[in-house]
Amino acid sequence: MAAERINESTRGVYVISPTPFGEDGSLDLASTDRLADFYLDKGVTGFTILGILGEATKLTPDESRLFLHRYLKRIGGAKPVIVGASNPGTDNLVRFSQGAMEAGAAGVMVAPIPGLRTDDQVYAYFETVLSRLEGIPVCYQDYPQTTGVWTSVAVLHRLIDAFPNLVMLKHEESPGLTKITKLRERSDKGEGRRISILVGNGGLHLPQELRRGVDGAMTGFAYPEMLVEVCRRFFDGDKEGAEDVFDRYLPILRHEQQLGFGFAVRKEILRRRGAIATAHVRHPGPKLNPRDIQELDELMARLDTKLKD
Repeated sequence: MAAERINESTRGVYVISPTPFGEDGSLDLASTDRLADFYLDKGVTGFTILGILGEATKLTPDESRLFLHRYLKRIGGAKPVIVGASNPGTDNLVRFSQGAMEAGAAGVMVAPIPGLRTDDQVYAYFETVLSRLEGIPVCYQDYPQTTGVWTSVAVLHRLIDAFPNLVMLKHEESPGLTKITKLRERSDKGEGRRISILVGNGGLHLPQELRRGVDGAMTGFAYPEMLVEVCRRFFDGDKEGAEDVFDRYLPILRHEQQLGFGFAVRKEILRRRGAIATAHVRHPGPKLNPRDIQELDELMARLDTKLKD
C-alpha cells in the first residue's frame, strides 16, 4: 500500500535513514526493521532512504532493491517514503525510479551529477531527467558540499517553471539562508510556483531556516524527536519554544554534523539507542577511535542531564 505522494505542500520531518550493516558489512535487514520502527516511534512525518548518507553508492543494485522493498514493507504505507535515485547513468536512474514508485514510494530524490559547472549544464541535465520522470514527484537534492555542483537560484526558478513534477527542494547549501529567502520571495509575490523546501545539514540551522520559510527538515540527526518537536512548536506559533528545544541538543548536533566523520557518530548514537545492531560503515568510511568514543560518552551524558532538568 502506497502512502500519499509528496507535493508542493509537503512539510514536516522526513528523516534520512542510514543503511544498517552487520559487522561483516552485509545488509542487516533485521536492523532495517528496527530502525524503521524507531523512527515511527519518534513521530517523523516521512522517510528518505538510499541517500548520500544512506551509503547508496556502496550498495549493489540488488542490495538497493532489497533494502528499498524491505523498508517499504515495514512502513506499510503508514508514512511516505522518498527514495534516493541518483545515478551516473540516466537510464539506470529512470529505471530504478519507476521501480521504486511501483513498489510504493512517495517520490524520488535526485542530485546533480558531478562535473556540472554552469547554469546551462545544470538545466540541461535536469531537463532530461525530469522529462523522463514525467508523472513522478521529484525532490532536487542541492548539496554542493558533497556533489561539487553549485545550483543557482536562477536555474532553480527555470526548472520549477518548466517541470511540474519538481515539487521539492532538499536544501543543504551552506551558508544558504539567503538562497531560501530568494526562493520564497519569488513565490510569495506570485511570480512563480511555490515548492516544498526541506533542509538538511543535520538540522544545524533549523530554527533560522524555518523563520526563512522552509517547510521542515530532511536530515538524519540521531535524535529525530528534536527535529519533530522543533517543527511542531514552530508551526504551532511557539517560535521561542522551538528555539529552546533546539538549544538543548545543539552541542551533540554540532558534533554529529562534522562532514564525513559525523556519519560514524550518527550510526554509533543510533546503535546506543537500540535502533541498529552495529554502527558499521562500509569502506571507505570513518571509524571512531577510543578518544572519539570518550567524547561521545561525554556529550550524550550532558544531553541526558539537560533533558532531565
